[in-house]
Amino acid sequence: MTILAKPRVDERVELLSIVFRLAGAQEFSSTQFKRYTDNIERHFGAYKNHELISYIKKIRKENGIGYDAVMKMAVHLGPAPGFKPLVKLSDSVPEKRWKMEKAQEFIRLLGKFYKDSRADVFFKANADIYKEVSQRFLTIYDQLDLNWYKDFYGKSPKEKFIIINGVGNGGGNYGPDIFYKDGKREVYAIMGTWTIDSTGMARFDLRDYFPTLLHEFNHSFVNYLTDQNPSRFEKNGQVIYKAVQEQMSGQAYAGWQTMISEALVRAAVIKYMKDHSFDKQAIDREILEQLDRGFLWINELLIELEKYDQQRDRYPTLESYLPNLILAYHDYAQNISVYQNRFEQQRPKVTSIDEFANNSKNVDPAIHSITINFDRPLFGKGYSINLTDKGKDAFPKISKVSYSKDNTSIILETALEKGKEYEFELSGRSFKSVDQVPIKNFVVSFNTTP
Repeated sequence: MTILAKPRVDERVELLSIVFRLAGAQEFSSTQFKRYTDNIERHFGAYKNHELISYIKKIRKENGIGYDAVMKMAVHLGPAPGFKPLVKLSDSVPEKRWKMEKAQEFIRLLGKFYKDSRADVFFKANADIYKEVSQRFLTIYDQLDLNWYKDFYGKSPKEKFIIINGVGNGGGNYGPDIFYKDGKREVYAIMGTWTIDSTGMARFDLRDYFPTLLHEFNHSFVNYLTDQNPSRFEKNGQVIYKAVQEQMSGQAYAGWQTMISEALVRAAVIKYMKDHSFDKQAIDREILEQLDRGFLWINELLIELEKYDQQRDRYPTLESYLPNLILAYHDYAQNISVYQNRFEQQRPKVTSIDEFANNSKNVDPAIHSITINFDRPLFGKGYSINLTDKGKDAFPKISKVSYSKDNTSIILETALEKGKEYEFELSGRSFKSVDQVPIKNFVVSFNTTP
């Protein structure tokens, strides 16, 4: 019988998030929940040169350990301060990027860091924040219909489902699992915290968090399908991945197999939303987000899942329908360029910048505004302007952002310095067409004259 545990904070998850933050891992460096991340900096800032942090930097460089590999390790560890693995590492190294000897050394140093930094003091001091975060997340938890998973996938889940609030993870969400020798399995949905209310406390809106929760639990029903049948997806998967590699790499999806699992998980989220009568606007928004993320065949894959669900007498489980999905991917591979062109035509596009040409090296530092023009009206609410890899030093001082009267331009009021390199990125999170189609992220780059 499936058990769905109520949301909670897990010190193992928080600790690993913290130590990778200290090592400079971008994916664990969010400051969106400032009340909490400031506490991290105050308590742990003095330990950025600890030998554990130096070791993390080394293994990130050598083995690319980050993102989900970090969270997979977290759920495989026993309690502090020993962190004895819950299963033998020789039987189940949590993730292929971890090598046996590196995992062992990491665990040893983690225990030392825990004691040296007095991490237990930090966790006790933040207990009220943890309690409040998990209490607030109950509004999301209460909406989850686990019976749908059994009905849709055609198999009764036997796993224990565990929801963890990743308080310091920002927008990072993960779905690791752990297998025990007795056959038991725990499936985690580690949910980040990326929206804050006017008091500085975490806020969990259904439209922002619920699809992500659905997503993480879908993984336990989907991943094994592609894991057990890689050769049957490989040829078409490679064709598609080559076409969308930029978007996939940006989400840390390093290969075609991960991409195919992710696509099926995301289509299943939309199917859940339709089966539970979510409003059309919410469903359309979810579809557009997936198109923007590079899953350009999501509409066709959703149609395929509808076909499966309409023939359950013939296909009792999604696994029994797998040959049809494999055939469908042949069509997706053949038509991937068509899907790309179709979506790109819907996107608003930057046409010009009034004050200078993008990538100019001689911009007048005396200008006080940057006007960016689009080929069609934008929705005209909110804005999303991000740092690039060049960081805060290259980000201009922006005092105000506004739209032109016809919403075809955005105007940034700025104060520039002489002889400086500037760069920032407009993202599709807020900059969208009237029909809510996001722009493709656009980098504005320029240098001012001395």
